[in-house]
Amino acid sequence: MWIISLLIFILILGIIILVHEFGHFICAKKSGVYIYEFSIGMGPVIYSRKGRDGISYNVRAFPIGGFVQMAGEVYEDDKKIKKEQFMCNRPWYQRLLILIAGVFNNFVLALVLLFIMALIWGPTSSVPKVLNVQENSAASVAGMKSGDIITSINGHAFSSWDVGQIYLYYKNTDNLYTFDVKREDGSIDTLKLTPKIETDEDGNERKVFGIQIDNRRPSGILESIKFTFQKFKDIIHSMIITVWGLISGQVSISNLSGPVGIYKVVDQSVQYGLHQLIYITAFLSINVGFINILPFPAFDGGHVFFMILEKIKGKPLNAKFESICNGIGFALLMLLMLFITIQDIFRLF
Repeated sequence: MWIISLLIFILILGIIILVHEFGHFICAKKSGVYIYEFSIGMGPVIYSRKGRDGISYNVRAFPIGGFVQMAGEVYEDDKKIKKEQFMCNRPWYQRLLILIAGVFNNFVLALVLLFIMALIWGPTSSVPKVLNVQENSAASVAGMKSGDIITSINGHAFSSWDVGQIYLYYKNTDNLYTFDVKREDGSIDTLKLTPKIETDEDGNERKVFGIQIDNRRPSGILESIKFTFQKFKDIIHSMIITVWGLISGQVSISNLSGPVGIYKVVDQSVQYGLHQLIYITAFLSINVGFINILPFPAFDGGHVFFMILEKIKGKPLNAKFESICNGIGFALLMLLMLFITIQDIFRLF
């Protein structure tokens, strides 16, 4: 069974990476930028083919990334290439489109998958409305009732349960949670919940509040379209809150997952069928797009940030400085990835 999960994991990552890198590739090619290589995966090359266009199309050993190697991404770096074929010499708007094309493709892929999922299996609601309250649970003891709509947790207001769940991961030293709920009569009550802490089969602790959210929603094409864009917005919002939580110290880095952790999620999703696998693919595609657009060196967003500074300054930035920043950013990213991967491996045992 693990072999099937591994193959599905590689397929999902491969699709997401291919879609992302193809965005960069096609925009660069249409803009007249010279391209050396289009690669899916990282590490040693396991398959290579030279195209009629002179580009080397490669598949590499580790399915954790990919890249499009273009001439002159920061400065003119090849005397054999014509000046107009260097990316750094293309018009500002073309360079911007090349940089954001990968993120754009990831977002489009996610929207298409969410829409397909909603059409086949029906859309779900994101309204944080309580369907059931488990007897003798923390929620039941606090006075939560079926039909209540949760409007905030620990002072953080939200209108989507996708977003609300993130606040449950924010640090809470005394294990006491304040829920604001809107009753069916329109009144607002504040409830104090102390969740039970349980340990799963992998030895990980989780907080149990004892509530089930009502995710029922009417079906149909119009509702599927509404669901698609609402779910997309909610996932983006959740990621923004997560990143802010990491920056502010409210979310621990131990809550992050790398390739090993993602494989584990895919392995669990296989048991729930195609519906869950499509959702995981859409979620990861949004995740890849969102992370890449962050203004951090080595990410697409880092390059975009330098381009914005260039526009403000009115002339190109120091190429050496930009190259050093990207190198440091990439090194830090690899260290973080190594730390998260080791953390994920320890969770398996």
